[in-house]
Amino acid sequence: MGYVKYSTMALAVLFIAGCSSPEPPPPAKEPPPPAKTVFDPLKAQVDRAREVQKTVDEGAERTRKEVENQERP
Repeated sequence: MGYVKYSTMALAVLFIAGCSSPEPPPPAKEPPPPAKTVFDPLKAQVDRAREVQKTVDEGAERTRKEVENQERP
């Protein structure tokens, strides 16, 4: 019975020692920039279209305010 006790304890210690890492992993560096995809040109076009829409909306709002100011006496 003594051998079973000691061999079980030895296996447990060896298992714990075998699973532990010898040194901590190196600190994480900055993530690499995302790789270019086939969707990048399409995404750029959508962004440009949003900027144009924003400009058009601002111009329409200015025109609407000017018309309202002219209508009121």
